[in-house]
Amino acid sequence: MKPTKSRNRLIYNATFHTRSKQLGSQLSEDLRKKYGKKSVRVIEGDSIKIVRGEFKGVDGKISKVSTKKSSVAIEGVKKEKTKGDKFDVYIHTSNLLVTGLNTDDKWRIAKLEGKKQSEKLKTTIEKIPTKESTTKNTVKETKTKETKVTKTQKKEVEK
Repeated sequence: MKPTKSRNRLIYNATFHTRSKQLGSQLSEDLRKKYGKKSVRVIEGDSIKIVRGEFKGVDGKISKVSTKKSSVAIEGVKKEKTKGDKFDVYIHTSNLLVTGLNTDDKWRIAKLEGKKQSEKLKTTIEKIPTKESTTKNTVKETKTKETKVTKTQKKEVEK
């Protein structure tokens, strides 16, 4: 099979979850340092900057995501028809730079930070009881040590 044919199958006839992965875009320098990742899948509400094409330099928020077109519509980026109607311009995600993330989805943020949501919840639940129990144990240990020391001291004094 020709390489172009197999490549086109991967891009244009891809499954839904593969198309979703193709909607990735680069992170800005600040977000790269914060999360330690170079790219992220874009969703509605992310703040972006267009780095290539006709609308280069425009900042905005993502209003619609089209997995079928592998591109996104951005608030304020519209073209005008000859009759005066305006329509959304869909821009491919490879031409975007993500400057701000939509933090409504906690699972997405946990994944960016490299933590699993279930592990994050378990650690917060486990930390609370262990702190209380360790403080009680240390108080009990210090009391028992003091009593042992005082008994040995008394024996030495009696001798």
